[in-house]
Amino acid sequence: MKILLAEDQAMVRGALAALLSLEGDFEVIQAKDGNEALALLKQENFDLLLTDIEMPGYTGLELAAWCQTQKLPLKVIILTTFGRAGYIKRAIEAGVGGFLLKDAPSESLIDAIAHVLKGKRIIEPELAIMAVGECDPLNDKERRALRLASEGRSTAEIAESLFIAEGTVRNYLSEAIAKLHASNRIDAARIAQQKGWL
Repeated sequence: MKILLAEDQAMVRGALAALLSLEGDFEVIQAKDGNEALALLKQENFDLLLTDIEMPGYTGLELAAWCQTQKLPLKVIILTTFGRAGYIKRAIEAGVGGFLLKDAPSESLIDAIAHVLKGKRIIEPELAIMAVGECDPLNDKERRALRLASEGRSTAEIAESLFIAEGTVRNYLSEAIAKLHASNRIDAARIAQQKGWL
């Protein structure tokens, strides 16, 4: 079975790759960030995408949503440090088969892979309950602009990254600030990050 492992922390990525090679008949291809993972998904066929959420470039949730829109015949498991309600809800909407926290025992990961490959969904009950919480008010365009703003990018830099006009960036950020009842773009990014909406 061919697994694409997308994880930006080299030590964690190496440990996961070693664990998978010891535990099963897995061919593991590693990606150091979301952009590299997306390029590999476009070039090769995989049975499973095992991905972190927060990475440079595309996030794990964006990769999962891309796989869903492309109707790729692979399963997705999110492995993260953060059990935020917004993340879990977005993962479910993106058709993710498993959502596990990184502090789970290694056997849980191997079991989850086996179950997800059989078409089952594995999400810890407490995390699933969290997903029923608040609705994410941001749309994808507002989320992208806000994420870039949270990295300290200027309006001009955000516009260049998203291939849109500066005025459009200002509109997206203003909408996000209003929806989150924030005082400015930094406050909006902080609120969205805490909720798992970013």
